[in-house]
Amino acid sequence: MTAVTVPAPIRRLSPLAGLSHTFTLAWRSLVQIKHNPLELADLSIQPVMFVLLFTYVFGGAISGSPGEYLTFALPGIIVQNAFFATMTTGFGLNHDLTKGVFDRLRSLPIARWAPLAGRILADTVKQAWSVSLLIAVGAILGFRLQNGVLGLIGALALLLSFSLAAAWVSVLVGVLVSEPDKVQVFGFMVIFPLTFTSNAFVPTETMPGWLQTWVEVNPVTVLADALRGLLVSGPVLAPVVQSVVWGVAIAAVFAPLAVRALRRRV
Repeated sequence: MTAVTVPAPIRRLSPLAGLSHTFTLAWRSLVQIKHNPLELADLSIQPVMFVLLFTYVFGGAISGSPGEYLTFALPGIIVQNAFFATMTTGFGLNHDLTKGVFDRLRSLPIARWAPLAGRILADTVKQAWSVSLLIAVGAILGFRLQNGVLGLIGALALLLSFSLAAAWVSVLVGVLVSEPDKVQVFGFMVIFPLTFTSNAFVPTETMPGWLQTWVEVNPVTVLADALRGLLVSGPVLAPVVQSVVWGVAIAAVFAPLAVRALRRRV
C-alpha cells in the first residue's frame, strides 16, 4: 500500500514577524557592502565626482560662478543620483534570482514578501547615505540650506518616498531581464536621457522651445524644483504636489506589474 504524504500546514505569520524578517534581510543586504567595496564606490565616489565636475567645469559657463551654479545644480544632481540609485534594487534582485538566493530565502519560514521588502528597505537606507553625503560635500563647497532643518527633512522625506515608488520600475526590469548587467544597461538607456532632458543641470528657458514642453512635465524637473524650493528657495507647494502625483502614478502602474512578474518567475 502506497503511503500518501500530507503536506505540512502553512504557518501563518503575523505582520510583526514579517517586519522582523524584512529588517533582518535588509541588514543582510547592508552588511554585504563590506564584501563588495565597489557598491560603496557607486554610492559615494561617483555622486561626489558629479558634484565636483559639474560645479567647476560647467558652473562658470552656465551661472557665472561655481558657487551660484552649485546652489542651482546640487538639488538636480541629488535627484539624478536618486534615479540611478533605484537601479541597484533591480540589479540586486536579479542577482539573487539568477544565483538562486531568492529561492533559498523563499523556502525559509519567513513572510513571502520579506525578501523583496528587505531589498527595497536596504536600498532606501543606501539612498539616504548617498543624499547625506552629497549635501555634506555641497556644504563644504559652499552650498547653504536656506530653509533650515525642516526644509532638509522635507526634502529627504520627499526624495526617499519618490525613490521607493520609482524602485518598482527597477524591480520590474530586474525580474524580466536574464542578467544583472542588463539592469544597468536599462538605466543608462532610460535614466540618462530622462535626467539630461530636464532642468536638473540647466534652466529650462535656455533650451529650445519644443524641448521645454517636455522638460516642464519631466518628473526629474518636477522633483528637482521641489528640492530647490525645500532646500534653497522658490516654489514649494506646486512642485511637491506634482512630485507626489508622479510617485503615486509610477507606483500604481509598475508595482502590480512587478509583483505579477515576480510571482511568475518564482
